[in-house]
Amino acid sequence: MTSSARRSPRSIFLGPSAAVLVLAAAGCSLSDDRPSVPVPTPSAEAAAYCEALHEELPETILELERSDPSPDSELTAGWGDGAIVLRCGVPRPAKMDDPQSEGVEADGVQWMLEEREGSGPRFTTTYRKAYVEVTLDSTYAHDITPLASFAGPVSKTVPGKF
Repeated sequence: MTSSARRSPRSIFLGPSAAVLVLAAAGCSLSDDRPSVPVPTPSAEAAAYCEALHEELPETILELERSDPSPDSELTAGWGDGAIVLRCGVPRPAKMDDPQSEGVEADGVQWMLEEREGSGPRFTTTYRKAYVEVTLDSTYAHDITPLASFAGPVSKTVPGKF
């Protein structure tokens, strides 16, 4: 009886352990189709604005459904499986010091434009207490229309620097 008493705790212990290993392996093998983007590390003040912005972001932009990138963060959002990606709390781009840098205005929000080789444009808000960056894939290379979808939420949640 002693040998069965020894086996019983061991088999109970191994049973859940084996199940956990199988579940972990299955979880690791599942592919995550979401694009991966670096999560910014803003100041506490900027992070608070970004969290408020995250709550106001639209579910669709130009008929593209929201599909946030990985890892999950209140500082990032996405639409159309990476066609449009927003990062809030990014550092101030060095290009803002360039007097020749280009800018656009969309519904009262000023954005600095950066052309990126091999992909679509990157826009970063100017004159705001937190920098909000929006990257567009090459489909939107000459189209700032998506920026209008961010104007209301940015104006409402990220105060201007004046």
